Amino acid sequence: MNRRRIAETAGSVALGAWAAFVVLAITVCGRHGTALALDHFLLAWSLGHRPGAAVAVARGLTATGTGAVPYALAVLAGLLAGRTRRRRLLAALLAVTCLATGQALRYGVMELVGRARPPHRDWQTAASGWSFPSGHSTTAALTASLVILALCVRAPRGRLPLCLAAAAWGAGVGLTRVFLGVHWFTDVLGGWLFAVGWLGVCVCAAAWWLPPSLISTDGEADPPPATDQADTPGEACAPRS
Repeated sequence: MNRRRIAETAGSVALGAWAAFVVLAITVCGRHGTALALDHFLLAWSLGHRPGAAVAVARGLTATGTGAVPYALAVLAGLLAGRTRRRRLLAALLAVTCLATGQALRYGVMELVGRARPPHRDWQTAASGWSFPSGHSTTAALTASLVILALCVRAPRGRLPLCLAAAAWGAGVGLTRVFLGVHWFTDVLGGWLFAVGWLGVCVCAAAWWLPPSLISTDGEADPPPATDQADTPGEACAPRS
C-alpha cells in the first residue's frame, strides 16, 4: 500500500470517527449531561452484578489504562513497527507523541463539555474530573490501536491472536469504567471514537509529511550506502584493454 492510499484510508477513518464523536457530543451537551436510557440501564446492570472477585479484577484492569503502562506499550509498538534502528526510534517517538497529544486534546474536550459523573455512591474506584469523554477509555483504545497498527505493519506470524488480545484489553479497560460506576457508557463510547479519530489524523499526517527515507510502506529496509565504483577492488584490478 503506497503513501497516498495510507493517507486516504486513515483520513476516511478519522473523518467517520470524528463525525460520530461530534454527533455524540452534541447529544450529550443537548441533554445538559443527563444520562441516556442506555447509560442508566448499563449502570443499573453493573450495580446488580458486582461480586467481590469481579470488582477486584476490574480495578486491576482499569489501573492499566493510565500511568506508565500505556506509554510503555506505545514505545513497544514503535519499536516493533520499525525495521531498522533509526525507524524504530522514530516510530517509538511518534507513538508516544500521538498518545500524549491525544490525551491533552481529550482533556480539553472534557473541560469544554463538563459532563458530571454518575452518582458517587455507586463508585467502586477513585476518579476525578469531568466525565465525557472517558480518559481511561481514550488512552487504552488509542494505545491498543497503536499496538494493532504496529502488528499489522510488521505482519508477524500469528498476529491475529495478538491483535485480538490488544483490542480486548483496550475495550475491557473502557468497560470497567462503567462496571465500577465512574463513567456512563456514552463517556466510554466517546473515548473510543475520539481515540480512533485522533489515530487516523496522526497516521494520515505521517503518511503525507514524513520524508520517504524515514518511513517504509512496502516493507523494504533502508538501502545500503552507495559505493564508489572506482573503489571496488574488482574494478580497480580489472585489466584495461
